[in-house]
Amino acid sequence: MPDPAPIVVIDDDYAMRLSCRQILTRMGHPVETFDDGAQGLAGVARLEPALVVVDLKMPGLSGLEVIARLHELDPDTVVVVITGYATIDTAIEAMKAGAYDFLPKPFSPDQLRMIVARGLERHRLLLDSRRLEVEREMLKRRFVSFVSHQLKSPLAAVHQYLEVLQRLEGTPGVEAKRAEWIGRCLERTREMRGLIEDWLTLARVEGDALVARRDPVALEPLLAHLLDVHRDEAAERGISLALDLPEGGLGAAAGDPTCLSVLFENLLSNAVKYNRDGGSVTVSGALAAGEAVVEVADTGVGIPEEALPFLFDEFFRVKAGAAASTAAETGPRPTGSGLGLAICRRIAHELGGSIEVESAPGAGSTFRVRMPAYRAPDADTVPAEATVAAGMEAMA
Repeated sequence: MPDPAPIVVIDDDYAMRLSCRQILTRMGHPVETFDDGAQGLAGVARLEPALVVVDLKMPGLSGLEVIARLHELDPDTVVVVITGYATIDTAIEAMKAGAYDFLPKPFSPDQLRMIVARGLERHRLLLDSRRLEVEREMLKRRFVSFVSHQLKSPLAAVHQYLEVLQRLEGTPGVEAKRAEWIGRCLERTREMRGLIEDWLTLARVEGDALVARRDPVALEPLLAHLLDVHRDEAAERGISLALDLPEGGLGAAAGDPTCLSVLFENLLSNAVKYNRDGGSVTVSGALAAGEAVVEVADTGVGIPEEALPFLFDEFFRVKAGAAASTAAETGPRPTGSGLGLAICRRIAHELGGSIEVESAPGAGSTFRVRMPAYRAPDADTVPAEATVAAGMEAMA
């Protein structure tokens, strides 16, 4: 538990300083008091308090001058003004100078405790906001560095492949070699395109561009369409795809069709790519307690236990071979941006749902997504036309 935030009281009235110290000390805060503005500012520079209580009318530096200099020292310091000359004009003047709140004398201990507690909460929120801004900026820098590095590698490879293609003319078996190197170029450009698409999707989710809508999205046609998209890819490796939904259907989720399409596309793509040859992928669903629950289960290589806590972190990727070493049969272990599952989690959470995983090496993985079921404002059921239209929009 963090130490209580220090508080500074600046007032030329000894009785007021003593009273404030007693009240605030009983709240559990360390308190330092000063009898003039200059000493108070020196104390603030030394103590770095969360909150300063300052009197407006003091000899030497006035309260307004103290407030201005306080914010030069630390713009996040919360200032509470107290004065025996309380008028609307003085209150407005203090607020313009940067005071958070205004307390006229005389005041009760409860009034001081309440205003100080409110001010400290504001200080905490300011610090949290600053911390999040720093974290966001660091993440952006790390992200740009990561993406730049990830793009350079396939781009350099494509450049080399094209140089080789230029020199192939007149060599034996030129057609076969040309097809091989063009295939390599296409594979690397697909990697770059996938990385860029993940990057743009994450940026749109972070900017709330994908999660603002709460439309009825029919899940059955959306999931069926995504399975069809992956059938050819799965068939090449003998992987079967199945959709197992309740007899009455799965109904609709409340969300954005594009968001849900991105979420389940990522899960299905992973289920096929990281599966074993001849394996299976099953998409099942249920309705429970006002939620639509969708599971994507595969028979792939599974995920090591030590990797599970980090699986939905941005840029995290399970090391190649970590799970495969215990599996009897494995398919290819393609590399990725490490953003797909982070995007899935962000979408699920922003839509008011959740995502979790159950997995073990050699035993496959099951990803479970919970999301609010759509409930029409004036009816217990969703009109079929609305849900199907929304679902089909995501597939377009």
